[in-house]
Amino acid sequence: MRTISKLSAVFVAVAWAATALAQDFPNKPIKIVVPYAPGGTTDVLARFLGQRMSVNLGQPVVIENRPGAAEAIGAGVVAKSPGDGYTLLISTMTTQAINPTLFPKLSFDATKELTAIGRIADVPAMVAVHPAVPAQNMADFQRYLKANPNRSYASPGTGTPNHLATELFKTKAGVVAAHIPYRGGAPAVQDLMAGHVDFMLILAPEAMPLAKAGRLRTLAITTQQRSPMFPDMPTVAESGIKDFELVVWYTLLAPATTPKDVVAKLNKALNDVLNEKQTKDKLAELSIKPTGGTPEEAMTFAATEAVKWKKVIEDGNIKPE
Repeated sequence: MRTISKLSAVFVAVAWAATALAQDFPNKPIKIVVPYAPGGTTDVLARFLGQRMSVNLGQPVVIENRPGAAEAIGAGVVAKSPGDGYTLLISTMTTQAINPTLFPKLSFDATKELTAIGRIADVPAMVAVHPAVPAQNMADFQRYLKANPNRSYASPGTGTPNHLATELFKTKAGVVAAHIPYRGGAPAVQDLMAGHVDFMLILAPEAMPLAKAGRLRTLAITTQQRSPMFPDMPTVAESGIKDFELVVWYTLLAPATTPKDVVAKLNKALNDVLNEKQTKDKLAELSIKPTGGTPEEAMTFAATEAVKWKKVIEDGNIKPE
């Protein structure tokens, strides 16, 4: 009986501590880890959200860039951090839906050690080529790749959505191209503009300003239907490549040990920011569609997407490089 009483006391103490933490939260700065180099869409989105969430939460939100290994470095830092709500991760689908299949021997299990605060946004990509590539549309581009095998393409890293979607494109188009991985989207785009690589699937917020400036050429958007934001931009599917789509989704994550009350506070702050007119206007300028929702919805969505990307990886026999 004494053992049971001691155990009960421990459980009560733990529950009391978690409740106290949630009531006091936040009382110091919050850190959002960005698993990419500065300058890309993930980094820009994190900095904007962090600034707006700091107003809602009454504490500074600082950004820490931890690029490399297809988000695994930054995600690993957060997964092993204390579950107190003060260390968060902004990620694409890579951490939850791709890496568990592509990198089964990681030092952490994203499906068990990370939990969602909520979905943030959806972002389409565009097929972009260096201006020297002699292609004005997707049909030209496919003919060019077939006539010139092993041209190079960039990605933000092995296992990123851009990488896997390009491999899927190669399979469906029947072309060959060499993958050049980088430590984030910004350095990859820089090398594309410099002509060190020939093409890349670039997120629309990064691609469109550069295309307008003549520093690269966009050929198609990776959504199933034409985007209302870019009505004149044809889809990849319109070129004859069916069942091809890449919409990169973003989620705010925390260590799985984070108390539910703290998760709820962060989720409310996130959704409040996403519903602000200022946020909607800013994200529209960047060609980003806010999503939001509950933590449970975010986890269910990630699980569904994991099935989809697992099939892409296995059908394409894609391996870490």
